[in-house]
Amino acid sequence: MSSEPLLTVEGLKTHFHTEDGTVRAVDGVDFDVRRGETVAIVGESGSGKTVTSESVTKIIDIPPGEIVDGSVTFDGMELSSMSSQELQDIRGERISHVFQNPQNGLNPVYKVGRQIGEVLKIHRDEMSKRDRRRRVVDLLDRTGIPEASTRIDDYPHEFSGGMKQRVLIAMALAREPDLLIADEPTTALDVTIQAQILKLLEELQDEFGMSIIFVTHDLGVVSEIADRVVVMYSGKVMERGDIESVFQSPSHPYTQALIECLPGRGDSMRRIEGSLPDPTDPPDGCRFSPRC
Repeated sequence: MSSEPLLTVEGLKTHFHTEDGTVRAVDGVDFDVRRGETVAIVGESGSGKTVTSESVTKIIDIPPGEIVDGSVTFDGMELSSMSSQELQDIRGERISHVFQNPQNGLNPVYKVGRQIGEVLKIHRDEMSKRDRRRRVVDLLDRTGIPEASTRIDDYPHEFSGGMKQRVLIAMALAREPDLLIADEPTTALDVTIQAQILKLLEELQDEFGMSIIFVTHDLGVVSEIADRVVVMYSGKVMERGDIESVFQSPSHPYTQALIECLPGRGDSMRRIEGSLPDPTDPPDGCRFSPRC
């Protein structure tokens, strides 16, 4: 793993303009991702973690969303000042996303092989149809799809939830990205399949040498896969650091509370009282202070 950042995010602010006011979903976020490492962005629902990951490549809905400030630098290139076409090229070739719900990530009326092949056709247009098919079979095989040469011609409804997620990962890896952004990729899966997907991501990271941003609400998952962690709450970063130091000596009360909520951390799991503040009118100072 290199100590040189592949991705650097500084002062990122993403707001959503609604009838009730301006939602400051991401409000001054800083973090970086080194080459070959996994950085987890963790927080409860509404913390801003997904919007942060989508703001990196500007795939938020505009409007109502708007990236109002900050810089995103990827391999020396300033993404925040790029045109839509330039960003599309980066998203297509060097940064890939895997989203939470595999049901919504695949078109039900097309065979999975065709859908992965379309990615190759767009971004590897010099490949012949035969070579594309071979490449798709190879990707399905690498992501743990049994009998890949046959299953390439199956439709999404013929796959289980865990297998659909593997297909989406294969699709994301078709472009051999430098950075994979995985947004809650194991949330809808049972514990056994979760473990298989996490192991798969680690194996593929070793094989492809890619960096990973892993977005999750589950600190237990973070401890399994991440090298470093960014803890978010109400659009702000509460704490960041390497896994060992954050888990053993958390410095922020919110991180401490999240860790105490994990199973096996004492006689009974802690419950964090209260709820997230109004995102259109957050409290002054630390946003966790009303629940501290």
